[in-house]
Amino acid sequence: MHGYHLLEEIEQRSCGCHKLEPGSIYTLLRRMEKRGMLESKWEKVEGGPDKRVYTVTRDGAEALRMGLKSIVKRKLLFDDLARFYKEHFEKGEGGEE
Repeated sequence: MHGYHLLEEIEQRSCGCHKLEPGSIYTLLRRMEKRGMLESKWEKVEGGPDKRVYTVTRDGAEALRMGLKSIVKRKLLFDDLARFYKEHFEKGEGGEE
């Protein structure tokens, strides 16, 4: 996918909560490419400027897998904290019973 498409995806998937500036995404993509997480190649576009298309590498997929694993653990923690709050603080109107 190309950088501008990534910007659109991030904004759409975050329901508009995360809107990055184009300069920010391209800086991030270049850093990820230098670290071996992405590869890029130029794609010819008829009637428009060429686009740089990025592909996730094996190392990038592994980093993503580890990051998502961490997010899942954090989500479980937040779910547990929300359950604890409901059980202990939402019983009575004034807080704990």
